[in-house]
Amino acid sequence: MKVEIWSDIACPWCYIGKRRFEKALAAFPHRGDVEVHWRSYQLDPTLPDHHEGTELDYLVDRKGMSREQVRGMFDQVTAIAAEEGLRYDFGSVVVANSFAGHELLHLAKAHGVGDRVKEALLSAHFEHGEDIGDRDVLVRIGVEAGLDSGEIARDLQTHTWRDAVVADITAASSLGIRGVPFFVLDDTYGISGAQPTELFTQALEQAWRDTHPLQMVQPLADSTAGGSDMACGPDGCAV
Repeated sequence: MKVEIWSDIACPWCYIGKRRFEKALAAFPHRGDVEVHWRSYQLDPTLPDHHEGTELDYLVDRKGMSREQVRGMFDQVTAIAAEEGLRYDFGSVVVANSFAGHELLHLAKAHGVGDRVKEALLSAHFEHGEDIGDRDVLVRIGVEAGLDSGEIARDLQTHTWRDAVVADITAASSLGIRGVPFFVLDDTYGISGAQPTELFTQALEQAWRDTHPLQMVQPLADSTAGGSDMACGPDGCAV
């Protein structure tokens, strides 16, 4: 079963949604047959590589909310993240364009370490106040995941994975995705937002049933022991 997840590195709900989905997947009996593919999305592609100002300043300007409202939103999201074992620190978040981080993610995916790099990027941004627009930070994160530093630097410099990132964003638009995280299971079921773990569990089970329906085995034609009648139900047992 294939699960595609559109998300942005600079999206606090995407990290929470990742944790909740992971909990559902860890308890899913067929988790070994599930392939998870991280897809790129940008909430604000107009951001410069490095933005002058804090996350608070940026959201006040972008959303037109008061500083008190944004602080209240930070407190609420931080508390929800803590329930999933995440330690958000909005006061140290560095506002930066996430495109280069998505390029790194595609390189990591090509080497089979996409999930490891996705986790590291989200943690770096929301928990450790690192600059995800800084090439040195991206190289270090990639190397820690097992990638070659020279390959990372070269691919970021030449934008090797630019088209792959753009293709993901274009695909999201064609699917009508207007916010992230967004989960697509086997090209059939869509889940918008960081939904409760229970909903992800239900979706995984439903998608699995659709592609692995129960096949009934017909009783033997010459059975002398009652064939399909050898069963018990609410009304008793056949004899």
